[in-house]
Amino acid sequence: MAETILVTGATGTVGSEIVKQLLSPAKGERGRKKEDVVIKAAARSATDSTFEKFGGVQVVQLDYNKPNTLTSAFRGVDKLFLLTPFQSNMVGLTSSLVDEAKKAGVKYIVKQSVIGADAQPGITPSRLHRQAEKIIEESGITFTFLRPNFFMQNFITFYSHSIKTQEAFCVPAGDAKTSFVDVRDIAGVAVQALSSKNSEGKHTGRAYDITGGKAISYGNAAEVLSSEIGKKVNYVNISDGDARKGMKDMGVDDWTINSTMEYFEITRAGYLSDISPVVEQVTGNKPITFSQFARDYAGAFK
Repeated sequence: MAETILVTGATGTVGSEIVKQLLSPAKGERGRKKEDVVIKAAARSATDSTFEKFGGVQVVQLDYNKPNTLTSAFRGVDKLFLLTPFQSNMVGLTSSLVDEAKKAGVKYIVKQSVIGADAQPGITPSRLHRQAEKIIEESGITFTFLRPNFFMQNFITFYSHSIKTQEAFCVPAGDAKTSFVDVRDIAGVAVQALSSKNSEGKHTGRAYDITGGKAISYGNAAEVLSSEIGKKVNYVNISDGDARKGMKDMGVDDWTINSTMEYFEITRAGYLSDISPVVEQVTGNKPITFSQFARDYAGAFK
């Protein structure tokens, strides 16, 4: 009998990659056939067209602020990839989602957390993620926690516009190094955890720090981007005050600004430079390098 996997945040950076890899047995569990699994992709609208070209995906409406959508989205779900928005009420949202998952009989949750979630005393985002993890632990539902470092794809999300228009990006990170990870590797770990064979004990109850294979500075990243995309890219190390003002001018709320600045504080302190072997241990593949990322996404920066 086919099992059903629900991917929340399915139209986002990580969620969409997980759906793609779940559709490809070669990237998931060897020997798994498409008919062995039903993939549900949660989106704000059930008519979302993100996955039309892939086929084999059931798009279901799931709006975190509309409880009635949770019941229908979770119906018949065996396994859940849980991603909650990076916002101040994340713990409350997690509680509601886990309650609904328990009512629906969900057997297994793979939660996207954040690197340093177990750090003491930790920064605001890590403390909130740990609180969310504890809700899952206390629910009695089997779980795996994924704790990734900064995404390589953040360079697209946050810096591609200024790279295209000004040939530069601005970050208050100094010369500190970060072990950036490609979301394709995060998805690869998630898919292995969600696969039928592997989820029966191998990854359950585990918390995985997920990083790239090398720590680099933002200055190093600019050099790699320059080389791979064929145009000069400059890294501008700005002050905290300028970073705050820039986000404020973009309409970012104070909570997000403060939380983001906490991340840059621990970046400059060197806390995001550690290397984890998890990607290779779980997927069997070496982590994607920043150079490979830059080559694969060069069009986003031109």
